[in-house]
Amino acid sequence: MLVALGAVPAVGILAGCSGSADASEGTGAKAGATAGASTKAEVKTPTVTVTPADGTKKAGFTSPVEVTVSDGTLASVEVSGNDGSTLAGSFNDARTKWTSTKNPYSGTKYTVTATPKGAAAQSASFVTKQPSDTFVGYFTPEANSTSGVGMPVSINFTEAVKDRAAVEKAITVTTEPAVEVVGHWFSDTRLDFRPEEYWAAGTKITLSLRLKDVEGTDGVYGTQSKDVTFHIGRRQVSTVDLAKKTMTVERDGSTLATYPVSGGDADHTTWSGIMVISERFKQTRMESSTVGLGDEYDISDVPHAQRLTTSGTFIHGNYWASTSVFGSTNTSHGCVGLHDAKGANDGSVPGYKFYASSMLGDVVIVKNSGEKTVEPSNGLNGWNLSWADWKAGSAL
Repeated sequence: MLVALGAVPAVGILAGCSGSADASEGTGAKAGATAGASTKAEVKTPTVTVTPADGTKKAGFTSPVEVTVSDGTLASVEVSGNDGSTLAGSFNDARTKWTSTKNPYSGTKYTVTATPKGAAAQSASFVTKQPSDTFVGYFTPEANSTSGVGMPVSINFTEAVKDRAAVEKAITVTTEPAVEVVGHWFSDTRLDFRPEEYWAAGTKITLSLRLKDVEGTDGVYGTQSKDVTFHIGRRQVSTVDLAKKTMTVERDGSTLATYPVSGGDADHTTWSGIMVISERFKQTRMESSTVGLGDEYDISDVPHAQRLTTSGTFIHGNYWASTSVFGSTNTSHGCVGLHDAKGANDGSVPGYKFYASSMLGDVVIVKNSGEKTVEPSNGLNGWNLSWADWKAGSAL
């Protein structure tokens, strides 16, 4: 017999068989015979109880499923969801209780089939409720994309995360070939992953998100359960020396090219440090008011622009400055410029060539700029943290 949680199973007790009949009465012998027959006929049927109770329509999903049996032991328990998932579990030593090792998913109908030893299987079903408040994580790079060796796995959450440990535990980043990868929280909404050194060329990266029903903050639950794969391409690291006003591009250990450049002037120095290309535009508009510089410039067709910081540092082509400034004078408002042609279609100029040789995730190192090192959170620039400092930002 299967009962809902809290129901009281029937007990085989007959009225008048209390065993307290007066032996001096003439009916005593018959009464005793009747009691003996009742005891002999009583058969106890195993009673299975499922939590959440059978028929529940809005069951909770933050506690495990439990199955108990009275008047018997459990031979087997199976729990399956209408989404194709199953819940594994374990028995207590007496095999009178089974508990799922994980909680059920939200918004899912589950069927529980419990078989007591020596008795027929008994079934129950329940439906877990949907959480009212949810969050997701948007990740970079894109699934199935190929990036440069500096590209971290960066996740931005739609809600502030209070329980960082629970959320980080639900996310894993694995690689082929294997390397240690550690998470670092830049804020309550941003978690990045990277190894100690740049990724090796050709690395396969798998991001596993198991955020569904993880409580990121009070009453706010994740919804994602998915795996995505990225790849790392060739190794390209470019070094900008603003004392020499040159940029040397190295590809897989060899020098690919050296270009004359122009960096930020004395009033608008360029960030120094390790930066990663996070966006690329064949042409884009750059307007000084968007970076707090008033109306100093507004150029609608800046060629071959590649973003290095969130705050607005780019390495880009420049067709409006004299070719003589490249390699000789730092004249920009903080970006790194290469000689280019209007229209972004002249394949002979440095701006075009560097853009054509680059990809998202490539590393650009700036030195001798006269400016401090860029903040690691300003763009995808966590490489400016030591490995010890990076690991200190993990919640695990």
